[in-house]
Amino acid sequence: MSNTHSNDDLLGAPVPERTDQAGTAKDPEEWVTGDEPMTGAQRSYLDTLAREAGEQLSADLTKAEASEHIERLQARTGRGS
Repeated sequence: MSNTHSNDDLLGAPVPERTDQAGTAKDPEEWVTGDEPMTGAQRSYLDTLAREAGEQLSADLTKAEASEHIERLQARTGRGS
């Protein structure tokens, strides 16, 4: 068995080099995804938190709204750190 691998044999990708502000790479803090629908993980966790807190929430929250509710309900239920 050989120790050489083609790109098809590897998982992950090399870390891209950072570009200057004229480049296309953005810092994760600059990503604008808060208005997208919440993720499945957010939905599942919010369901658990809301049940524990005795609350009902809309099922069509955005990622940002879901994050705010998660933080609030974690504090209310004692699940937050």
